[in-house]
Amino acid sequence: MEKFHRLTAIACPLPLEGIDTDQLAPARFLKRRRSEGYGPVLLHDLRATPGFPLTAPAYAGARILIARRNFGGGSSREAAVYALMDFGIRCVVAPSFGDIFASNAVGNGLLPAIATAPDVETLLAKLLATPGELTIDLPACRIEAGPQTWPFTIDPVWREKLLQGFDDIDLTRSRQPEIDAFVRTYESRYPWA
Repeated sequence: MEKFHRLTAIACPLPLEGIDTDQLAPARFLKRRRSEGYGPVLLHDLRATPGFPLTAPAYAGARILIARRNFGGGSSREAAVYALMDFGIRCVVAPSFGDIFASNAVGNGLLPAIATAPDVETLLAKLLATPGELTIDLPACRIEAGPQTWPFTIDPVWREKLLQGFDDIDLTRSRQPEIDAFVRTYESRYPWA
């Protein structure tokens, strides 16, 4: 998995609440093979709406999405994350995420950055008024737009996985010395086990 440290890219505002996994990757497209890519189906039905930000030329090539609360709620379909990643999105900033979606996101190298609702509203207004780039700084847990900054949070283990480019197995292997020490101590205390 590709490491995530800093990303400076076009940010697209999606001023909607509750964008669920069926909107991100509609069920009728789930028979696609992973090798075909899910980018073309990302928010398929919403992208057909006139004026939808993701289809506006000003946000072409966006790699960051800013959305309202409960992004990725709904079913546990990992294809929702595939659609975002295959479209080129590496970070979604929102006040809250569906739990399974957020876990799937981190497992695929997508950063689910949790910002406060007021900060998200500020970012949405800024990007709707003046499209442009944001910088996502994962080591500092900060969103930057010129001199302005906003904090975000992420689970510390998920942060480490993204910074290191680790999947679950890599993360476990990175703890091998602690695991070995535990096993030695456990075996000495309970030799019959």
